[in-house]
Amino acid sequence: MAAAAAAALARLAAAFLLLAAQVACEYGMVHVVSETGGSKGKDYCILYNPQWAHLPLDLSKAVPPGGNKTQYDEIGIPVALLSYKDMLDIFETFGRVVRAALYAPKEPMLDYNMVIIFIMAVGTVALGGYWAGSRDVRKRYMKHKRDDGPEKHEDEAVDVTPVMICVFVVMCCSMLVLLYHFYDQLVYVIIGIFCLASSTGLYSCLSPLLQRLPFCRCRVPDNSLPYFHKRPQVRMLLLALLCVAVSVVWGVFRNEDQWAWILQDALGIAFCLYTLKTIRLPTFKACTLLLLVLFIYDVFFVFITPFLTKSGNSIMVEVATGPSDSATHEKLPMVLKVPRLNASPLALCDRPFSLLGFGDILVPGLLVAYCHRFDIQVQSSRVYFVACTIAYGIGLLVTFMALALMQRGQPALLYLVPCTLVTSCALALWRRELGMFWTGSGFAKDLPQSPWAPASAEGPQPQADSDAAPSQQPPGQEAAPSPPPAEQPPESSAPEESGAGAPPQKPGSPAGLAPGPSA
Repeated sequence: MAAAAAAALARLAAAFLLLAAQVACEYGMVHVVSETGGSKGKDYCILYNPQWAHLPLDLSKAVPPGGNKTQYDEIGIPVALLSYKDMLDIFETFGRVVRAALYAPKEPMLDYNMVIIFIMAVGTVALGGYWAGSRDVRKRYMKHKRDDGPEKHEDEAVDVTPVMICVFVVMCCSMLVLLYHFYDQLVYVIIGIFCLASSTGLYSCLSPLLQRLPFCRCRVPDNSLPYFHKRPQVRMLLLALLCVAVSVVWGVFRNEDQWAWILQDALGIAFCLYTLKTIRLPTFKACTLLLLVLFIYDVFFVFITPFLTKSGNSIMVEVATGPSDSATHEKLPMVLKVPRLNASPLALCDRPFSLLGFGDILVPGLLVAYCHRFDIQVQSSRVYFVACTIAYGIGLLVTFMALALMQRGQPALLYLVPCTLVTSCALALWRRELGMFWTGSGFAKDLPQSPWAPASAEGPQPQADSDAAPSQQPPGQEAAPSPPPAEQPPESSAPEESGAGAPPQKPGSPAGLAPGPSA
């Protein structure tokens, strides 16, 4: 009886010790080669306890599984866990007789792939902001012309209002929470949306380049089919099919880690450029509201949600990298991803890619686009555009530094929003244009009258032709065979004179209008 009680007490004590003990777990690597030679060796992920066994940092000093048979005190048998999937791959690749060596190299502070991500992100923001600003100014210029050119039929940009910003943020929060709880079901919806949106973005980026080519401009025959009754060019239809095909290829082979990330990044950049061209923030006030609200959103879902979830994981990081318990093992495509270039256990076991979300490109990119439009309208030699783009690059570098120091996922907007907003605001304050910059009143429709506008109504008034509108006269048309008047701005116009003997229009004539915007 006493023996049974002692055994039960011993088992209880052992169970208590097992529960009280803290088991440390770290990533390591095992290098496997065939015993008979032949194929090149390969690294696999392992989990080991550094308190039980110490693994060297270099493969040349790797530990083979085994022990010293001569001295009992020096016996060291490292214990590590290998996944069943990797074990099957080892048997298939190297056979049943293999040699293995265990090691655990240190994680690098920053991977070289950050340089690639930096170039793609800054390049996308700069190109998208430049394209959006130039397109917007060109459309404003076309409003002063009478003819219905092809620019008149372009899709109008969407001006973001405060109500739209609030609705957008609520939708983002709701979708993120739904993805966290129903990831396996909703991830395929996001993949489908990405395929559709990215193919549209790719077509939008490539069509202006294709339209500049001087050949293959034939059109489809006359027909009554929907979307074809306007007889689009055959080459544009082929381009649309190509863009859809690229998107479908990515959708089918999206889990091929060796090369599918290249297609995903190309489609993602095209999607970001298309969004920056389509969505427009009309004022710096709207820019500030959007960036600050999303700043709070990003910080909350990265740093605050770990205290609210049962697992203690960040909702943002969990959704962006894919939940560890996901049955589908699918990843969200709304990121730029580049494989890690440094060999490390973390890259092999858990995070083979470095990620940057589209929101970290689009949100500051909308501010960069606004700065470019304002630059052109106030003729400031693109100083706002360049300064804001450089500020974005600096903010991204600060994000990478924080990632290296903290070794955890970072809310990039925490660093990008202050850098871009403070830089743009400080520049406007230094140039004494903060009022116009805040309200967007520097744009053409709100510009003050030009120096050629009338100062008084004195002097003879020219008699305008009854068929010509005063504000629609083509630039550069001569009024009469008289001495050339003072130089006019490119978009200003003078009414057509009724006869050769009519006096030339003076700079002070009230018939002149303020010049239009310069593209």
